Amino acid sequence: MTKELITIKKPEELALIREGGRQLGQILGKIARMVKPGVNTAELEEVAQKLITEAGGRPSFRGYQTRGEIPYPTALCTSINEEVVHAPAVPGRILKAGDNIGIDIGMEWPYPNGFYTDTATTVKVGQVSKEVEKLIKITQKSLAIGIAAAKPGNSIADIGKAIETFVKKQDIRIGIVRDLVGHGVGYGVHEAPRIPNYFDPTLSKVEIKPGQVLAIEPMLTLGKCHIETGPDGFSIRTCDASWAAHFEHTIIITERGNEIVT
Repeated sequence: MTKELITIKKPEELALIREGGRQLGQILGKIARMVKPGVNTAELEEVAQKLITEAGGRPSFRGYQTRGEIPYPTALCTSINEEVVHAPAVPGRILKAGDNIGIDIGMEWPYPNGFYTDTATTVKVGQVSKEVEKLIKITQKSLAIGIAAAKPGNSIADIGKAIETFVKKQDIRIGIVRDLVGHGVGYGVHEAPRIPNYFDPTLSKVEIKPGQVLAIEPMLTLGKCHIETGPDGFSIRTCDASWAAHFEHTIIITERGNEIVT
């Protein structure tokens, strides 16, 4: 992917991205706090759409499509257990004690003619196993480590290298999903560059520069890294049925480092 495709946002654009991201982060927090045994994912979807509309935004996932695919049906991705990402919130599913759920949400703000931000978290449904608890903590920590590496003077490859180095040091087997990556964001839902969660030497010359807006999102599993599309045509799940976790923030690259906006 060429450097020319990586956009630098203007200060006035960054101000809107910053505010949209702040509001989206608050919306995700409210939805995450709703998670408990017996909750239906359709309830989470209803609240997400309401809060985004009240904020003056538009759900950026709902209706999203690429390459002639069927438009995505919901504002939320609600991925449970072995589902890594992209599981629609409708038709609804009831959360059970011991599950974990990845909640991914994007918003265009202000709507219309706004800017895009993207964020995700993984939430325990009641008490989970020690292995799942550890997976969630490692995935969340890997996001922080990836963000720390996203600064001027580094390359996009340094983000994945930092995450992979950290994950390989863990005392349990963790798979890093390789077929799904982070990305640029702002003018669109997905922009250049692609941001793998492992070291990709081909990205070593792709510079990180102030004004870039990046969505960093490690996706880890308790087994192997291989994934497949589920029967619904949207959900991405592990081939070996191992459980997964996913965390994401949108960040703005600054002169001295970065700013988390979600």
